[in-house]
Amino acid sequence: MKKHCSKRKRKPESDDISHDAAFAVVLAALSSPNPNSLRPLIKKCLNKLRNSITNPILSLLPALLTFKSPTIASRAAEMVGSAALESLDMNQRISSDAGIINGLLAALGSSKTRLPVAACHALLDLCTTSVGRRRFAHSSALPRLLEGITSLNIGFEEDELPVLLLNAAIILINTCNIEQLENIPTNLSQAFFAFLRNLWAKVRNEMLLKNPLESKQGENLYISNIRISHMAESLFRLSICASHRTKPLHFHVVERGIFGFSESGFKDFVSNHWEVSPFLVRQGLSEGDLVEEDDIFGPFVGLLNSTGKFPSFLSSMLPKMVSCLPISSDELNILTFLEEVKIKLGCPLICQQDIRVLRTDSHLKREVHFFQESLNSCCIEDPHYFTIEEVLKCQEAYKEGYTIALRGMEFRFEILAAIADELASLFGQPSVGANMYLTPPNSQGLACHYDDHCVFVCQLVGTKQWRLFPQSNVQLPRLYDPLDRLHGSEVQNQWLNANNFC
Repeated sequence: MKKHCSKRKRKPESDDISHDAAFAVVLAALSSPNPNSLRPLIKKCLNKLRNSITNPILSLLPALLTFKSPTIASRAAEMVGSAALESLDMNQRISSDAGIINGLLAALGSSKTRLPVAACHALLDLCTTSVGRRRFAHSSALPRLLEGITSLNIGFEEDELPVLLLNAAIILINTCNIEQLENIPTNLSQAFFAFLRNLWAKVRNEMLLKNPLESKQGENLYISNIRISHMAESLFRLSICASHRTKPLHFHVVERGIFGFSESGFKDFVSNHWEVSPFLVRQGLSEGDLVEEDDIFGPFVGLLNSTGKFPSFLSSMLPKMVSCLPISSDELNILTFLEEVKIKLGCPLICQQDIRVLRTDSHLKREVHFFQESLNSCCIEDPHYFTIEEVLKCQEAYKEGYTIALRGMEFRFEILAAIADELASLFGQPSVGANMYLTPPNSQGLACHYDDHCVFVCQLVGTKQWRLFPQSNVQLPRLYDPLDRLHGSEVQNQWLNANNFC
């Protein structure tokens, strides 16, 4: 006798319960003495609820995010992220819910990789709006993210969690105001700043290898959504904090380092020469060599020597440099300036703005530029970015008699930043800029010219002959201007009255 067995058909998990019933089941399960034993049922109901987030469901998310089961908590985080992208209104409602925010932050600390990954994705989804970013910036999210960033190997898919943490940390740092940045625990801020600087160096090397210094700042960092300019902005913002500022030099050290030990040196200069006539200070002749602590430029010269001999150090120093965007000396709000230029932060050196490679033709008495094509571009509207090929050619240009002129050195080296800051304080100026000129033997870099500002010249290496002219009868130009723009007779008189210094 044959027995006919009929197989029972399984009903689809998500279709055998209504939305309202699923909500009621989850609510009852969370209220039970042992909700962990009801995990399969809760998971089944969440599958039903995840595509339709209502206010009652939002009220369950704080409990679900802190559920003992990482699977349930991860599902809840995924629901938060999905709802955050549903509409601006929903994003704002979730961002304003302290229970959900605290639940996500607690999930970031889980030892189970899946849960912090889901929580970080949800955080990033909430940060797609300014309300969400500001909410997390006011919370303890940033310190928790920085705690989670220990050792990162960016560039591999198995590193999803650290890359997500880094992305979220950069977004929040770029949202913070100065007070919020200052409130980051010093140990976390300093550790992350050091980490970000090391990562930046690796990114710069990658850009050099990938696409010779013309990598766009909108380009993403490896597999992540982190933009190069966003990382540069975070470094900029963190450097504003007191814990990362350059160690100051006492103004007496700077005064002695420039004007010597005589008290009358600085006073005499201010009283009789400041903005009136040239003033020459010869160091190490009548007063003996400077002691180490008063040789304010010694550390910088030592740094240059450590990178190689002239001019070979150029090939190791220049590729590490980025453009220093011009800032007005009377800019009162550094974050206003940052907002204007942030998409350009970290871009390669810009010819004629950050670097010039030029010499003065001895016969024509005018400047000749090594990279002629850069003269046809506008530094602002159509900048000519320095390529790796042009970096390598600088050493060749130096050997051919060209001067390498670099602007913004006070932004590139801490010791020069400290000296510039104290000089500004010493003379009551808003700021002091620092340029560096590397001129080969028997050559002249810049042609005879007028400057629109007072200039301190410090000969660090080698010797140079200077010819300084008396003040012209014409109004001084607002910007750098070659002397040959004056009338011929006036130029001749200027040369006759020039003073020579060595």
